Amino acid sequence: MKRWLILEDGTYFEGEGFGAPVNVFGEIIFTTGMTGYQEMITNPSSNGTIVTFTYPTIGNAGVNRDDYESLIPTCKGVVVKEHARLASNWRSQMTLDEFLTRKGIPGISGIDTRALTRKIREKGTMKASIVDAGDELSHAIDQLKAAVLPTNQVEQVSTTKPYSNPGIGHHVVILDFGLKHSTMRELVKRNCRLTVLPYTASAEEILELSPDGVLLTNGPGNPESITQVIPVIQAIQGKLPLFAIALGHQLFALANGAKIYKMPFGHHGNHPVRHLPTGKVHFTSQGHTYNVEKESLSSDVLEVTYTEINDGTIEGLKHKQYPAISVQFQPDAAPGTHDALYLYDEFIAMMDAWKGNN
Repeated sequence: MKRWLILEDGTYFEGEGFGAPVNVFGEIIFTTGMTGYQEMITNPSSNGTIVTFTYPTIGNAGVNRDDYESLIPTCKGVVVKEHARLASNWRSQMTLDEFLTRKGIPGISGIDTRALTRKIREKGTMKASIVDAGDELSHAIDQLKAAVLPTNQVEQVSTTKPYSNPGIGHHVVILDFGLKHSTMRELVKRNCRLTVLPYTASAEEILELSPDGVLLTNGPGNPESITQVIPVIQAIQGKLPLFAIALGHQLFALANGAKIYKMPFGHHGNHPVRHLPTGKVHFTSQGHTYNVEKESLSSDVLEVTYTEINDGTIEGLKHKQYPAISVQFQPDAAPGTHDALYLYDEFIAMMDAWKGNN
């Protein structure tokens, strides 16, 4: 089945369709990760995107029950050079083709992903669509140009009702902007009791639960589309230890007077970051298009703790007065390395110290 991948500027690529036989549009991105395609596709931060994998062969390990980051993936489409029709892994339960078909997500293979990635790097992320090649091309391009990307992406992936994951240790309230399974898994490993709240939760609702700490999760889209969260963060920081990840990190920065900007093509995949206090370099898993503007930071409030080695962008912050830290990358590293798992231990230590002093 022939399909077209069409970009907003009129560029199009012809390839072979796999996955669900549906037409879609979204924002096209590329990811440089060599592993973890299942995690990338099911990560709520991928909501609304058409994901291009730069690694040439995707799907050779199939899809399994353990590597989901969410049960219902909400990315719009998958673009690959070659998709493996046969899966060879002892954990595999189905092929990538079968998985995408079940989840209603179209894929397109046979694409020159190097040329496509260069195009995105030169012109930035843009709208794109995957359509059947039998459609009228000029009409499909006009439709794409007129399409409007949604701005309620967090609403699409956040839980609508609170729920708990029992434990025997610290009680952590998680504000869900697009919570990953691996984030919960790391906290559960450390015996934490978890209460997950919708992103619409108020500061009063959080404080009434008497948690030992609060975690702000990753999520999709522009943090300035959910500015109602900013006064909530302002009301709880200083009252409880705070750990913010990815979109949560950007919201934490906004709550402390910083500004956010959209990067040309973002960071998706594995990126090296430097921990400034020690000089150590970590390889981290990332998936974001927005970032904190360095010039907007107040040196009296926030301290930069991590930067990306290649472009010098901000990757981590620490509040100078309150027990609050944030990172732009994914410390649970799914997919990726385990270099930054110690950040969960730092969060536990923050809660220990807070309980000892209060």
